[in-house]
Amino acid sequence: MTPFHLAFPVRDLDETRAFYGEVLGCRIGRSSDSWVDFDLYGHQMSAHLRPNAAAAQRDGAVDGIAVPIPHFGAVLLMDEWEKLAARLEARQDIDWLERPMVRFKGQPGEQATLFIRDPSGNALEFKGFRSLEQVFAH
Repeated sequence: MTPFHLAFPVRDLDETRAFYGEVLGCRIGRSSDSWVDFDLYGHQMSAHLRPNAAAAQRDGAVDGIAVPIPHFGAVLLMDEWEKLAARLEARQDIDWLERPMVRFKGQPGEQATLFIRDPSGNALEFKGFRSLEQVFAH
């Protein structure tokens, strides 16, 4: 699989470096005084300084759960997802939108998921699958 690239707005680069680098464990790449790159599970995420950017709103619904739109994140194998979920749950400073849960239980595409916000209000979803063949199952 080739890496995906996403550029997204943030209000403060220092708090963004701390969140993505320390909380999520992303390797920090190139940067300037107005942007910074992160390695999010092999994908290039570019945080661009935009102090007045709006936060994601909870206005979508999937499997009966309100989800924030827009959001981004990563699809992980279940063991890696479980490690991330446990690391986030152990922290007191996580802005949870939806705590870890399983959706579509017993159905094709069954997945574990969680939603959090970064310090700028960007919504992130992390999904866990037992097999990557289930990502597009229907």
